[in-house]
Amino acid sequence: MEAIGNDFMIETPEALGELLSRAKGASVCAVDTEADSLHRYRESLCLIQFAWGDESTLIDPLAIDDLGAFYDYLGSRIVWMHGADYDMTMLRRECGVIPEKVYDTQIGARLLGIRKFGLGNLVEHYFDIKLSKSSQKADWGKRPLSPKMEEYAINDVRYLLPMAEMIVTGLKDKGRYDWFIESCEQARAKVLDRDESKDEPWRIQGAGRLDRPGLNLLKHLWYWRDREAERWDRPSFMVASNKQLLQWVQEISAGDRVELPRHFRPDRRRRFQAALKEAAATDASEHPKRQRGVRRRRDRDFDQRVAEMIKHRNKVGEELDIDGSVIASRAMIEAYVAEDDDHEEQWMGWQKSCLGLDD
Repeated sequence: MEAIGNDFMIETPEALGELLSRAKGASVCAVDTEADSLHRYRESLCLIQFAWGDESTLIDPLAIDDLGAFYDYLGSRIVWMHGADYDMTMLRRECGVIPEKVYDTQIGARLLGIRKFGLGNLVEHYFDIKLSKSSQKADWGKRPLSPKMEEYAINDVRYLLPMAEMIVTGLKDKGRYDWFIESCEQARAKVLDRDESKDEPWRIQGAGRLDRPGLNLLKHLWYWRDREAERWDRPSFMVASNKQLLQWVQEISAGDRVELPRHFRPDRRRRFQAALKEAAATDASEHPKRQRGVRRRRDRDFDQRVAEMIKHRNKVGEELDIDGSVIASRAMIEAYVAEDDDHEEQWMGWQKSCLGLDD
């Protein structure tokens, strides 16, 4: 194990066993994760930051083949995270489950009315300490980690548990602790219910504006980009952004000449042209169909009713000193007014109560 001040890097099954033995008496812990999504084609879990009591540790999942004992440990604890959606998603992908109780300092801070709720913002707010962001986009798949990266990583959990105590105290003082628990439970359920296997991953934002030939071209270019990223072992955005794909589709559809980036190698340019030929050879009957958006049952005063409900939401938010969007998003309000089939599922009990919708 390599010392990091009073912290350690856990790199062997034996060291992990010792760690869990030391931490077995703790009923509450904190977790954060780092991945290599900015540097690799396939995202991998590269680092786990773990804290309990007044101790904090780094665990190396690239060095330890079986982390089952650690995941079992989390399953019987209250696990604090910050911006937990990403970390819960990583744990679900890695071990197939999420701890039963995941509490999120970001959710708690927003329910307290704190407008700047990034981890660095909250550490400064509660402890008057400014955290460095220098390793935010670092390659966490590389070894060894630099001391600067280790310090950055450990700081992601070092302050979570004492911060959590202060947030819980504030929530209870304001009578919002039950709101917090319900919000965290809903956030966990959303991650568990999320379907990550998209049938048509190429339908990126902006694709809805394209006609069927345009969708066909986008589909072929998306898969060209995906294959290039896999060959290169880099994230797909490093080959071409979604915005660039849509621009190429529009240019080609208009009969304009596409100017590829100068750094594209000849073989990549050839495969790009091959993708265009394949798209052109696709029979029109096989072009993807346009997706229909949600059809709401609008009446003449739909917009007025939405505006009135948003105005009421904002007034309640001002009275509670929290951002109105925490109480209800515009999409939730529109679904409620339109009486969409699933609009009831979007609301938590405390949100309905705040707006007087629980009668």
